[in-house]
Formats: sequence, structure tokens, C-alpha cells
Amino acid sequence: MQKKKQNMNEKLNTLRAGVLGSNDGILTVVGVLFSVAVATPNIFTIFIAGLSDLLACAFSMASGEYASVSSQRDAESSAVKVEQKLLQDDISSEIKAVKKYYVSRGISDETSTEIAKELIEKKPLDTVVNTKYGIQLGHYMNPWNAAFSSLVSASLGGIFPLLAMSLTSGIYRWPSTIIAVILSVAITGYLSAKLGNGLAKTAVIRNIIIGILTMAIHFALGKLMNQF
Repeated sequence: MQKKKQNMNEKLNTLRAGVLGSNDGILTVVGVLFSVAVATPNIFTIFIAGLSDLLACAFSMASGEYASVSSQRDAESSAVKVEQKLLQDDISSEIKAVKKYYVSRGISDETSTEIAKELIEKKPLDTVVNTKYGIQLGHYMNPWNAAFSSLVSASLGGIFPLLAMSLTSGIYRWPSTIIAVILSVAITGYLSAKLGNGLAKTAVIRNIIIGILTMAIHFALGKLMNQF
């Protein structure tokens, strides 16, 4: 059961990284597409600019996620090593630390002492790293999984507005791109709320507003640059 729970937590963390990567992919690509499309009608130029930004965003997200998760794992591993040594050399201070944790949550001094001693006796390392650092042993997200998830999701997120802008023409180009962006950010907002146990409606509305603002700002920037 413990192993299944750990695997599920890692999958959820990977999915969260994917959803965030997808949202960033959508918004960064849209920013470039709108700025360039306003400045030039050349569809090849628009496509190359959007594709270049999509690839840059995807690899940037992947490398950032890898570095972030790796740093977190290193910090957690270091904390675990420190606590392993303290459990061997100074177990009384560890019991006091666990006791202090439960006292701070409103449990009486006597009961906290009993809880601390019992937990230290049964699961010493698990107990101290959890109460002192909020770390759950074995719940370490794989940095490669997080990086790959961000890479793929950012690419998939950015591809929809890129295709909408590139494959449609005339009066349909702008409306189809705007619709593609709104639908994409709405989906990522919904998924992020579900994965984070948040309010789906609020997340969707928030993401749509951010998407519309992104489009408006970069459209205005494109108009401004086109005057020079």
C-alpha cells in the first residue's frame, strides 16, 4: 500500500508539472504569434517564429523542472543524512523535537512525550524527517519524469495556437487562433484545479482572463512595433 501511494504521488506530481508546462507553452507561443502576426502577414515567418518559441519554451521548462526537482531531492537527502546521524548520536534531542511538534499543535506536554517516544521507537527516521521538515520518505519526484512531462506538455500546449494561426487564412485566422487559445487555457485551468483539489470554475475563469490579457498585450505590442 505504501509503495502504491508513493507511485501515485509521483504520478500526480508529474501530471502537475505537465499541466503547468502546457499552460506556459500556450501563453509564450501565443505572445510571439500575436506580436509577429500583427507586424507581418508572411505566414512562413509567423510559423517559424512560433515554432522557435515553442521549442525554446519546451526545453526551458524541461531543464528548469529538472533542476528544481533535483535541487529539492538533494536538499531532502541531505536532511535525511543529518537526521540519521542525530538518531545515532543524540536521540534525546530528536525525541524533544518530535515532542515540540505535537505540543505546538495543542497536545499536552505529557501526551506529546508519549507520542514522541512511541513514534521514535517504531519509525524513527520517518518520524523525525516528517515532523521537522515535512518530508515523507520515498516521496521523491523523479527529475527526469518531471522534465519529460514539462517538455511534452509545453510542446503540446503551444502547438494548438501555432497550428490555428498557421493553417487558417483570411478572416478566419484571428478568430480561430483566439478560440484555440481560450479552449487550451480553459482545459489547463480545469486540469490544474482537479489535480490540486481547487475550484475548477475559478481556475478556468482565471486562466481565460490571463489568456485574453496575453493576447491583447502582445497584439498591442505588435501594432506598436509595426509603426517603426
